[in-house]
Amino acid sequence: MGDPTRPEIQPSLSIDRDPVPSPDPEQSAAAPTSAEAPARTGAQAGAIEKRQDGVYTLHEDVDEVLLSCAVVDDQGRPVLDLTKNDFRIWEDGVPQVARSFLHQDLPVSMGVLVDNSGSMRDKRMAVTMAVMKLLRESNPKDSAFIVNFSDRAYLDQGFTSDLEALNRGLSRFDTKGTTALYDAVAASAEELSKNAKQAKQVLLIITDGADNASRLDLNQAIRRVKNLGGPVVYAVGLLYDAEPQEVRRSHEALEILSRETGGVSYFPRSIDEVDHIAEEVAQDIRNQYTIGYSSTKPSSLGGFRTVRVEAISPNGRRKLTVRTRNGYYANSRQRTQAAQSANRQPAGAQPLP
Repeated sequence: MGDPTRPEIQPSLSIDRDPVPSPDPEQSAAAPTSAEAPARTGAQAGAIEKRQDGVYTLHEDVDEVLLSCAVVDDQGRPVLDLTKNDFRIWEDGVPQVARSFLHQDLPVSMGVLVDNSGSMRDKRMAVTMAVMKLLRESNPKDSAFIVNFSDRAYLDQGFTSDLEALNRGLSRFDTKGTTALYDAVAASAEELSKNAKQAKQVLLIITDGADNASRLDLNQAIRRVKNLGGPVVYAVGLLYDAEPQEVRRSHEALEILSRETGGVSYFPRSIDEVDHIAEEVAQDIRNQYTIGYSSTKPSSLGGFRTVRVEAISPNGRRKLTVRTRNGYYANSRQRTQAAQSANRQPAGAQPLP
């Protein structure tokens, strides 16, 4: 027995190199059981309230769904003048009625995943600068974590709004090894599910090649993300100097990851374009609509529900495109999640176990 009067020696948090656990491959494509129920699901309520103490609260109910929607016109420009009546929602082909509507720059919880394989060596400095630009142009109440991945993924900075700490996390790289992208995505979605304070969640992936080391395949990684509530995925593929076969594989995978979750994938022609992409991603995240509806299908039925959202231009002259997740897994749990307080500072970075 140790001396109870002596203070316990705590490990230093200045060095954060604990590996993100590589997820086990899924055994089948069956719907998740109650034992697999995620900590935060896609079946979320359509109401976000700000209490008197400044805390944003998301009320969840088993039959309600919350969607983050980005709307652009046929020129790719954001459309910011829509109302609730301009949107149409379908779940499994059945029309749904929007209960709530919000067009506000809500804070987000973001995971930044940066490829740390050997081929990224000459790109890392530009990537770090671009990510820092994105973070500076994001909502100041956002919180983010940094994951550097090669054959394994490392949480090099836990959730924080401290830009200097995030910069240090981005600077902890040792470009070598292979690319376990799908495992890193699944593990980062798990980190969001466990520790995110905001209801709105994003993963940003920056890589220059195809996955060649994950235990999960692409479909298993996407399913894991959707089971955990479906954070929006933005992907930047630095494929301009990759081999043609690798370009095809990586391009397709990043397109699917972003499309399935309501995000966007970018494929710059040179490293010089990454800075502009970072600015575009920051604006896309901040200009989204939040729509809540009560599902006409009881959650007790479980399973995956497809979602489709359309927007109609008020003057009928513009063709509009809505980006949002294409579905969610119904879950019977009920909870109330406190999102980030407008006045509270986030806790210090915590490494994953």
